[in-house]
Amino acid sequence: MNTNTLNDAQALLDAKEGDSHPTRRTAIAATAGAGFAAAVLPVTGQTLVQTSAEGLQAGKVQIEVNGFAVPAYRAMPKGVTNAPVVLVVPEIFGLHEHIADVTRRLAHLGYMAIAPDLMARQGDAASYADMGKLMGEVVSKVPDAQVMADLNATVAWAGRNGGDTQRLAVTGFCWGGRITWLYTAHQPLVKAGVAWYGRLVGQRTELTPLHPVDVAAKLHAPVLGLYGGADTGIGLDTVDAMKGALATGPATAKASHFVVYPDTPHAFHADYRPSYRKEAAQDGWRRLTQWLRQHGV
Repeated sequence: MNTNTLNDAQALLDAKEGDSHPTRRTAIAATAGAGFAAAVLPVTGQTLVQTSAEGLQAGKVQIEVNGFAVPAYRAMPKGVTNAPVVLVVPEIFGLHEHIADVTRRLAHLGYMAIAPDLMARQGDAASYADMGKLMGEVVSKVPDAQVMADLNATVAWAGRNGGDTQRLAVTGFCWGGRITWLYTAHQPLVKAGVAWYGRLVGQRTELTPLHPVDVAAKLHAPVLGLYGGADTGIGLDTVDAMKGALATGPATAKASHFVVYPDTPHAFHADYRPSYRKEAAQDGWRRLTQWLRQHGV
C-alpha cells in the first residue's frame, strides 16, 4: 500500500474515537459522479452542510486531456464572466457530493470552482466500499505527473469557459492537500493555495517522486496549511520539517502559513464523517476566504 494514501484511511479510524456533533439524517444529492462516496457510507450516511445551487451555474462537465474525458464538477455564479478560479482537489474518495458542495460554497463567494476527478483513469473511487481495494486498485496507481497535467488542462478549460486564470487558487483535502502543495510549486499561475491536512513527507516512488517538503522552496505562491494537532497520520514533526523547508525558499514560500488546531483529528472539515469538527472547519473556511482575498484571488 502506498504510504501517501494512508491519511484518509486514518480518518476513518479517527472517526471511531467519537463524534462531537449531533446525529441527524439528511438527504444526499447525487450531483457528482455516483453521488456520495460508497467507501465512507458505513461510517456515516449523512452530510451536515448542504449548499444550494440557486443562483449558480453548477453541474458536471468534461475536460478533454489527451483524448481522455476527465469528469469534473463546476460551480460559478450565473451570468458572471471572468470569475476568479479555484481548483478543488478531492480526497481519495473521489468526486462525491461533499466535494461538489465545496465548489458551490466557493461559487456563492463569486468564484468559478472546479473539482476534477483526478483518479478517473484508474477507476471510480466514489464507488468503492472496501478501503483496501480502493487504495490498491485506484489511489496507489495515480501518477503525480498525470495529476499535474489534468490540473493544467482544467485551468485551460476554465479560461475558455468564463474563468479568469490570472486569478487562480487551489485547495484540496488530504490526498488533495498534498496535491495542493505540489501544484502550487508546479503552476506559475497559482496565486494562493490552501492545503487541508495534506501529507508533507513520504516515500519517493516512480509515481510519486517528490513530496511537499521537497518542493517547498519552489512554491510560486503562498500556501495556507490547515492541520489537526491530533492527526495520527500526520505528525507535527513533519509540519516543523515543512516550515524549515519553506524558510529556505523565496518570498512566496516564506509567506506560507500553518494553522494547527489542537486536539483535532484528521479530516476535520469532512462534515459527512464523525471526524468532523465544526469549530475548526468553520474557522478554516473563514481563513481560506481571507487567504484567497489577501492574495488577489
